Amino acid sequence: MVKKYRKALGVSIAKTWQRLFLSSHEAVALGVLLMAEYGWNLSVIDGAEVPRASPDPGEDGHPTYRIPLEKYRRGGGHHYETRNVTDDGAASAGRLITEALAATRFARALVEDLAPGTDRLIVWHAAGGGALHGDGDRLPPVGWFHFGVTTMNARSWARSEGMTGSPFRRGRRTVNALARRQPGQNSQDTHDRRYVVVDKRVQAEAVEVIAAGAEDAAARARASVLVAELRDEPQDGDVETATADCRDYDNSPYPAPGGGCGESFLMCLGCENARVHPGHHSRLAHLHHALSNLRSTLAPETWSRDWGDAHARLEDLESKLGVGIWRQALARVTDADRALIADLLTGELDT
Repeated sequence: MVKKYRKALGVSIAKTWQRLFLSSHEAVALGVLLMAEYGWNLSVIDGAEVPRASPDPGEDGHPTYRIPLEKYRRGGGHHYETRNVTDDGAASAGRLITEALAATRFARALVEDLAPGTDRLIVWHAAGGGALHGDGDRLPPVGWFHFGVTTMNARSWARSEGMTGSPFRRGRRTVNALARRQPGQNSQDTHDRRYVVVDKRVQAEAVEVIAAGAEDAAARARASVLVAELRDEPQDGDVETATADCRDYDNSPYPAPGGGCGESFLMCLGCENARVHPGHHSRLAHLHHALSNLRSTLAPETWSRDWGDAHARLEDLESKLGVGIWRQALARVTDADRALIADLLTGELDT
C-alpha cells in the first residue's frame, strides 16, 4: 500500500481490501444465504455463474434475474436449467441476488479485466501472503481472487460460528424439507423422496395435514376454482373493478341489501359476471405474490380462512395462463398495481 494512503484507508492492507472485496468467511456466509433462500446444494453454489437481469425488467424497473443452474447428478443432456427470480422488494426472492451482485461487483470487475469470461458469482479475496495455488479440479485463482465455496471453507466458517461440520448438507435438508416445502434445484420427485418423505418431523405432521385435507377437499374444490371468463381484450359496457371487469354489476350472484354486488373484490375471480384480460394480469400476479407472502406471517388457519380461496383461484388462473405469461405479468407490476392491491388487502376497497 502507498504510505500516504494508509492513514485514510486503515493501518493494515487487510482493512483496505476488506472494504471492497469479500473474505473467504463472508463468501461462505453468502453461500449459506443462497442455500436458505433457494435450496441450492454446495456444488451449485460453488459453481454459480453471474445471474443476468432481463433486458426488459418491466415498467416499474424491477429486475428479473435469469439464474443458470448446473446439476451434476442428472443424466447427459439434463445437466443445465435456468430459474427466474424477480427483485420487487425487500421480501422478494430476487433481492438476495441484487445484494450478492453488489457485494461482489468490485472483485468481479477486476477478475474480468485479468481473465475475461470467468463469470462466477461468488468471488473472494485471499487473506494470506505469497502466491496462490488452486485445486486442480477447481477453477484456478485469478491473482488474489478465488471462486465459489469449498468444503474446507465451509467447515472453517462453521467452526468460527460454533457449529460442527459443514453447514450446507444439514442446512439444505432442513430448508427443503421443512422451510421451503417445495423443490429448490431438484425435481419434485427428488425433493419428495430425498427431503420430505424421509424426514420424521414431516411424517408426523403429515397425519394431521392429510386428515384436514380430506375433510376440506370437496368444499374447497367448489369454492376455489376460477369462474371468471378469460378475454383477450376489454369489452364495451364492462365495468372495471380492482381485480377484473364486471359484465353486470347490478345483477350480481351476491347482491347487497341496497342493490349491486355485496362481495369483496377478492371474490371477482369466483364470479360468473367477471372478465379477466391482459390489462389485469400484472395486478393479479402481484396479488398472488402478496397472498403467498402473507402465508408465512399468519397462522395457517387464519390464512386459509381469510385468503385461501382467493389464493387458490389465482393459482388456477396462473395455470390457465401459463408460467411464461405469469412471469411476464409479475415483471410488469407498477406502483399503481402495488397501491391498489395494498388497499384491497387492508380492506380499503371492500364493498
